[in-house]
Amino acid sequence: MTNQPLREQLVRFMDWDEAHVGFDKAIDGIPAQLRGTRATGIEHTIWQLLEHIRIAQEDILDFCVNDKYRHTMKWPEDYWPKNPAPPSAEAWEQSIAAVKRDRAQFVALAKNTADLYALVPTGKGHQSYFRALLLVNDHNAYHLGQIVAVRRALGAWS
Repeated sequence: MTNQPLREQLVRFMDWDEAHVGFDKAIDGIPAQLRGTRATGIEHTIWQLLEHIRIAQEDILDFCVNDKYRHTMKWPEDYWPKNPAPPSAEAWEQSIAAVKRDRAQFVALAKNTADLYALVPTGKGHQSYFRALLLVNDHNAYHLGQIVAVRRALGAWS
């Protein structure tokens, strides 16, 4: 495979814990009673942020790997959960597992895509696999920062 150093960096970037908090640390140990609590001055709850990460990441992955992908989701309503709290502890765990599962598929994409700079077949213009990998990482990092901010505001971060 070409671009091996770039591929290795992209793989590390999927769970980077150098420039910012990674996913696992950001969501570790959040008390159940705070998952749906809105912090003063912050628009979204931790649950809404987690689900938004999951939904957007799943959509970007589907865009990359599904040759029949059609963008049908509407912004913002289809990308954000309406309920502030998870419906159950199981829903919380399923959301976390889905984020991790899809993250692993992005790692495989970074390692195994023949040409990272190739355009995604269902994309438009400049939408390459490389762009998708950067997009999902940038998006997740932004919202992980918000999760940490909510946790701090709620006294659940040390």
